[in-house]
Amino acid sequence: MAVVITVPICLLLAVAGVAVYGRAEALGDARTTRAEVGLSLRVQELVHNLQRERGLTNGLLGGEESFRTPLAAARKGVDTALRGMRFEPDVEDVIQRHLRRLATIRAAADRGTAGTNAADRTVTLTFYTTAIDALNAVDPVAETATGVDRQLRDSIAALRELAAAKESVALERGFLNGVFAEGGFHGREYLTFTEVRATRVAALARFRQVATAPQRATLKKAFSTADAERATVFENQAEAAADGSALHVDASAWWDAMTVLVDDLYAVQQSVGDDARDQADRLSHDAEIGLAAYLVAGALMAALVAGFAAFASRSLTRPLGALAEVAHDVARNRLPATVSRIQQSPPEHAELFPSADAPDNPDSRLLGGPAEIAEVAASLQQVELTALRLAAQQAGLRRNTTESLANLGRRNQNLVRRQLSLITRLERQELDPEALAELFELDHLATRMRRNAESLLVLAGQNPPRPTAAPADGLEVVQSAVAEVEQYRRVLIATVEPVRVRGHAVADVAHLLAELIENGLTFSPPIEPVEVHGWHDTEDDTYCFAVVDHGIGMSEADKARANARLSEAGEEALLAAPTRFLGHLVVGRLAHRLGEGTQVHLFDTTGGGLSALLALPGRLLAPVEGPSTSPTRPAVSSLLNGFRAGVARAEAQSTLGASS
Repeated sequence: MAVVITVPICLLLAVAGVAVYGRAEALGDARTTRAEVGLSLRVQELVHNLQRERGLTNGLLGGEESFRTPLAAARKGVDTALRGMRFEPDVEDVIQRHLRRLATIRAAADRGTAGTNAADRTVTLTFYTTAIDALNAVDPVAETATGVDRQLRDSIAALRELAAAKESVALERGFLNGVFAEGGFHGREYLTFTEVRATRVAALARFRQVATAPQRATLKKAFSTADAERATVFENQAEAAADGSALHVDASAWWDAMTVLVDDLYAVQQSVGDDARDQADRLSHDAEIGLAAYLVAGALMAALVAGFAAFASRSLTRPLGALAEVAHDVARNRLPATVSRIQQSPPEHAELFPSADAPDNPDSRLLGGPAEIAEVAASLQQVELTALRLAAQQAGLRRNTTESLANLGRRNQNLVRRQLSLITRLERQELDPEALAELFELDHLATRMRRNAESLLVLAGQNPPRPTAAPADGLEVVQSAVAEVEQYRRVLIATVEPVRVRGHAVADVAHLLAELIENGLTFSPPIEPVEVHGWHDTEDDTYCFAVVDHGIGMSEADKARANARLSEAGEEALLAAPTRFLGHLVVGRLAHRLGEGTQVHLFDTTGGGLSALLALPGRLLAPVEGPSTSPTRPAVSSLLNGFRAGVARAEAQSTLGASS
């Protein structure tokens, strides 16, 4: 019965939800349109000032020196409008792309004289016109399409067409300003004049189709003033000079008349924009009222549904709650604890856990519920048992695989040690230089094999560090690491400040540096050296080794993942990590074994490539006899600054991730 009643109410709620969504969408559209109209008016203010500067600049290049004073005022207006656009990303992008040469154009115009040719005026006019066209294209009303209210849509269309018409009028003003100042048309200038007029006529015709009667009347008034009529007389004179005859027109008078017309059109534009904003405000207010009414109705329906749902589900609450409690206990307590015991138990005991830990029967509280609840409880028990069996199998498989790899690594390690001992004896006995060189190459290969075997044991978590009784010099540690890489001839050991590494850490530091050097050699061109630096960082009381290559580098995403892997302290499983990142795991586990304060970080090399920096805390360092000096080379300072900046970014990202 409850289901029969709830279904139609849910349908009513769905209808109410659709209605609420429609009202919310209408409200959002109205608010967005109002904001976009406001932005459009600010953009058009910048366009208006650019149009004024364009016309005065063109007249100045035509030889009208009297335009210099008003041109300075026009430039100030443009600069003020540009500063107001700094926080609009789309407009700022257009400004950067199209107005970055504004200062150069202005300087060229200031240097121009009455003898400036028409080609220079054409280039300058094209620069301003291209920028204005780009601003009109990014104008938000050029993209706005409002389907809520036709009147608002028509106002926006009228605003768009009026902007196009005003640009044509302003372009004609600036274009003829230069023509009148020079005394006639040259080249294709007359054709350009006719095209500009045709564009204006077409835009005004489209405006009259979508504008309201008051808007059309305001536009007609702008074209009926004495200045507009005087500008028409000047236009007719220009139109009659199609044959290239001389034009005796006062450029200042033309400019003054057309400026009044452009300003009147700008006032009409602002009026149409205000009308659009008022209509958007009205629509927003209506949408708010409608949204509030629908929300109240939806809330009442939701309360009704909640009451019926509570009544209908009362018979299911107890068994479902018990089932949820059992499921949570399985997921949060029983299953994780049992899986942990399976993974930590000896292999021969792992198979006993599924049968020992899984319950024999479903919870008794579930048996009193509907049959479906009891079936779900039984299925949950089966899932738990299956998960335990799978965990036991996976734990055994992973343990066996790890032990096999560790056993193989230990065998290889022992064989390589014996091989190195034998090669050492042969080197001591050999006198032939060529044979001795080949023995050295064989010794180098065996040393690399030993490092690979030790890396395998490090990944398996069963490799004790190589014993070293006495502290070793930092340069010796670097040389030991270089001896364990293939292309050791490409390694350039730069300045390594005196340092003594404590005996228990020497082998791990050398192994870690060898992995970083090998990585730099692999991912850099064969002719490029890999540099190794070492210096004291007195600020943090650490000693830093830097491995610098000039290879292909890494993307920001890959570098972030690599740094995260290096700082995971060896927690990533050997069998779960991609094989191409095993070197990162070896470095991370060695750094973890060296103890707290040991850091490894990757950052970009200046000029291309990747740098790896190993920072050793003071507790791993032994006293050095004699004074030590701080690094003064710019390269070392740059490496240290890059390391600190990279660590700061990583800490900031981890903090943001934790807060979210």
